[in-house]
Amino acid sequence: MPYKEKEIEKKYFTIGEVARSLKVATSLIRFWESEFDIIKPKKNRKGNRQFTREDIKNIKLIYHLVKEKGFTLQGARDFIAQGTESIQDKLELIKSLQSVRDFLIKLKNELPKT
Repeated sequence: MPYKEKEIEKKYFTIGEVARSLKVATSLIRFWESEFDIIKPKKNRKGNRQFTREDIKNIKLIYHLVKEKGFTLQGARDFIAQGTESIQDKLELIKSLQSVRDFLIKLKNELPKT
């Protein structure tokens, strides 16, 4: 059996990488960091933010609430205070359903027209 190289999983991400993944400005990420207690990036010796996957998950949750659902910052804070786990579960379910929908649409488009 050939040796399969184990993929190295990245533990920390820069603010630029996080901002690019969401297509937002780095200043927005810094602003949300000051507004929401659930975003707590570590800082290296130079003071650069190092975001974990958990931080990114929380930022995506805030993005979803504020940018996609239209919540105010206070509304998003209140919503998160009610329990992030159930919100995260719902967000994951929505993403899963969207990917299934996208797959089915692609499959439908590949079917021969009769």
